[in-house]
This record gives sequence, structure tokens and C-alpha cells, in this order.
Amino acid sequence: MGESKYLGPEVVREANEVIAKIRACMIASQDRQQSYVDPKRRHVKFQVEDYVFLYVSPMKGIKRFDPSHILSYETLNVQEYLSYEEKSIKILDKKEKVLRNKMIELVKVLWRNGSVEEAMWELESVMFEQYPELFR
Repeated sequence: MGESKYLGPEVVREANEVIAKIRACMIASQDRQQSYVDPKRRHVKFQVEDYVFLYVSPMKGIKRFDPSHILSYETLNVQEYLSYEEKSIKILDKKEKVLRNKMIELVKVLWRNGSVEEAMWELESVMFEQYPELFR
């Protein structure tokens, strides 16, 4: 069987000194890293009804714009699950798409919150079921 050795107070004191040196080096390294972060960080406070524009980009930072840069907006009736129903305004165009063995009739629909460039091609049959007033 192995021999058991008892550690004297000198070995324990040396181990504690080494641990203290390691802790001091870790604290110094953390302080050095923190000194790199602190100059870039600033505390920003806002007031109620302040207009703030948050710009997300690969670069860090927050850009603020004065109220002259704020665009007008329209409130949306948001439903329980944060969705809203888009309403169609009118049909801009019709076309027939020919597949191998059938034809699909499509209509280009202009939606309420979109521009003409954002109009989408939809199936005519589906649009007729949901919005028959567009076909009158």
C-alpha cells in the first residue's frame, strides 16, 4: 500500500501564496479588458415621447435623429397574436400561367399598405372567394 504524507504548514502557506498570485493576475486581466470596454459605453436616457431611431448594422452604436426625420405612420389594428389582416384595394393585371398540363389564372393585387411595386400575383380563384367585390 502507498505511504500517506501529511502536509506541513509551509506547503499550505506556499499553495495559498500561489493561489493569491493567480487571483491577482486574473483581476488585472479583467480590469485591462474592462478598460477597453468602458470608453465605448455610454449611458443614454430618454424622456417620454422622445423620438429615437435605432439603426442596426454591423457597426456598433446608436444613431439619434431629430423629429424632422420622423415619417408619418398609420396605426395597424393588431390582433391577439400580433398579426393583422391585409386588405386588397384593386386588381392591377391578369394573366394565365401555362404549366405542362394545365393553366393557372393569376391576378396582380394591390394591397392596402403596399405600393404598386409591391403588388403580388395571387390565384384568381382564391381572390374571388375572399374578395368578390374586386371582380365587379
